[in-house]
Amino acid sequence: MNAAPSTLAELGPAVATTALHSLPLIARGKVRDLYAVGADRLLMVASDRLSAFDVVMKAPVPGKGRLLTQMALFWFDRLGPLVPNHLSADAPESVVAADEVAQVAGRSMLVRRLQPLPCEAVVRGFVAGSGWKEYQQRGTVCGIALPPGLAMTQPLAAPIFTPATKAAVGDHDENISFAQLEALLGAARAAEVRATAIRLFQAASAYALTRGIVIADTKFEFGLDEAGRLTLMDEVLTPDSSRFWLADELAQGRIVALDKQPLRDWLSASGVTGGAEQAALDLPDSVILGVHERYATAYRRLCGAAA
Repeated sequence: MNAAPSTLAELGPAVATTALHSLPLIARGKVRDLYAVGADRLLMVASDRLSAFDVVMKAPVPGKGRLLTQMALFWFDRLGPLVPNHLSADAPESVVAADEVAQVAGRSMLVRRLQPLPCEAVVRGFVAGSGWKEYQQRGTVCGIALPPGLAMTQPLAAPIFTPATKAAVGDHDENISFAQLEALLGAARAAEVRATAIRLFQAASAYALTRGIVIADTKFEFGLDEAGRLTLMDEVLTPDSSRFWLADELAQGRIVALDKQPLRDWLSASGVTGGAEQAALDLPDSVILGVHERYATAYRRLCGAAA
C-alpha cells in the first residue's frame, strides 16, 4: 500500500470547480459538474468539492474527484454483466477542447442521456445512519420490521431494500415505503428496481469482502434508455454513496469507515452541523488529508491500484 501523503502539497492542486467553454453547463451538484454533449449525451465531471450534512465546504480535497470517478468506472465494468449502464464508448477527453483536457482527465464520465427514475435504490446489509435511528425508536427501517436487539455491527440475515426520494441539492433525501415506490414507478418497475439493486449489492458485497471491506449499505440510481430498459446511472459504489467498513475492525466489534468521517467528527466537535456557518469554515489540513486517505484506501483495496 502506498504511503499516505503527509501534506496537502503532496496531493497536488485541487479542482474545486470546472469551467468548460466548449460545452454548455447544465448543472452543478454538490460534487459533479454536468455538461451537455449534443442532444443525447452528458459529460459528468467529478470535482474535488467536499460536502457534509448537505452543505458544500469551502475547502476541497485534492484528488477526491479522480478517486470517485475511477472507483465508479471499476464498478460499472465489474457489474456490467448484471445490468446495462449509461457509459458511452467514447473517451471524455474527446468531446472537450484541447485546453480543457486537464480539467476532465481521469475525473469524468461521458454518458448516454437517460430518463432518470425519481428515486434512489438503497440497499442495506446492516442497520446504520437514518435506518439506525428509526430502528432504535420503532424497531423498523423504512417501515420494514426487523428482529429486536440488533447491534449496528451485526449483519442483517438478508439485505433489505429501502428506497428514498431523490432530493434537490441542499435538501435531504426522504425514505419511502415500497408501496410509495410502486405508486411512483408502477408495481412491475418497482419490483424490477428492487430485485436489480439487491442483486448488485450482493455481487459487490461478495467481491468487497475478499478485499477486506464490508459494504454496510449503498444507493443506486437507475434510468430508462430509449428502449425502456432499466439502466444503472450516476455514480456507483463509492465512498460518497456507500458505507465501506474495514472487515478486520468490524470482526472486533469496531466500525472504521472509509468515508468522510474525519470531517463529520471535526464538525460535530466544533458544534456545527450545517448551514452558511459550516460552509465558511476553514478546515484543518489534518481533516482534508484524513478524508483523502480514507477514499484512497477504499480505492486501493477495492480496485487494486492508485488513482
